[in-house]
Amino acid sequence: MKTPPSEDSASAFPQSASNDTRAFQPRLTIVIPVFNEARLIESAVESFVAAIASAIESARRASDGAPELDPASGGTGTAPALSTQVEAGSVFELILAENGSSDGTAALVDELAERLAPVRAIHCDAPNYGRALREGIEAARGEFVLCDEIDLCDLDFHLRALEILEADEADLVVGSKAMACARDERPLLRRMGTRVISGLLRLTLGFQGTDTHGLKAFRRQALLEVVDACVVDRDLFASELVLRAARMGRRVVEIPVEVREKRRPTINLIRRVPNVLLNLGRLIVAIRLGRR
Repeated sequence: MKTPPSEDSASAFPQSASNDTRAFQPRLTIVIPVFNEARLIESAVESFVAAIASAIESARRASDGAPELDPASGGTGTAPALSTQVEAGSVFELILAENGSSDGTAALVDELAERLAPVRAIHCDAPNYGRALREGIEAARGEFVLCDEIDLCDLDFHLRALEILEADEADLVVGSKAMACARDERPLLRRMGTRVISGLLRLTLGFQGTDTHGLKAFRRQALLEVVDACVVDRDLFASELVLRAARMGRRVVEIPVEVREKRRPTINLIRRVPNVLLNLGRLIVAIRLGRR
C-alpha cells in the first residue's frame, strides 16, 4: 500500500480466535489465490487488512461529521468514496485460496486466518490458479466479490469498482492493464503476454475488451451461473469468466488500473505457455461447439 499501516489499525475488526465463518454475513468478499508466497504474504495481508480497516474508520468518521483520518498517520483518505459503498462498521472477508504451495505458504495462510478475523483460508492440493480462484468465488458469502492478486492488493480499484456496481451500471467490472489511461509497469514480457492473450481471444472467440486477467469485481448472484458454466482452469479460468459473462448477457465494464508488482512471478511465464494454449483450445471447442 502507499501508506504504512498503524500498529493497531487491524483491531478495527472484531477478533475471533476460532475464525468462525458463521459468525457474520459480510457484505464484501475479497478473493486472492496464493502460491509460494511465503516471503510476501504476511506483510501484504496485514497491510491490506489494515488499509481497509482504516478506510472503513474514515467512512465512519465522515458519516459522524468528524474529520477524515490523515493519510500520514495511517489513514487512506478514501472516506468519501468508501462511505457510498460500505456501511460504516460493516465487516468484510478476505479469502486466501492457497494452491499447492511448497514453501510454507499454506501454514502461513492458516496462521493469518487464526489471527485476523476477516481472513479465511481455503486450500487446493495442487498448483492451479484458476481452480483456486473458482473455489474462492464459490466459497464467497459477500454480496460483492472482489478478485485481487497478493502482489497488487489494489484498494483504489475496489473502491472505484464498487461505486459502479452500487450504481447498478455493471454486473462485472474488470481492471484493465491495457486500455487507455492504464499504467502497466510490469516487465515487457509480462505486458506482451497480456496483449497476446487478449489478441488470441479476440481473434478466436470475438472478445471485445482489452484485458481479462487480474482485478475484477462483481455481484456474486449475477455471476454464479457464469462461474458454473466455465470449463477451463489454471491461467485461463479468469479469461473464460470474462468472456462467458459477456456472452451470457452480463454487463461488463472495464476501468483502467495502475499495476506495480511487488515481486517477480512465482511461476515462469514461458512455462505457462503450454497450459495456456491447451486450455485455449479447450475453450474454443467448448464455446464454438456449444458444449457448455
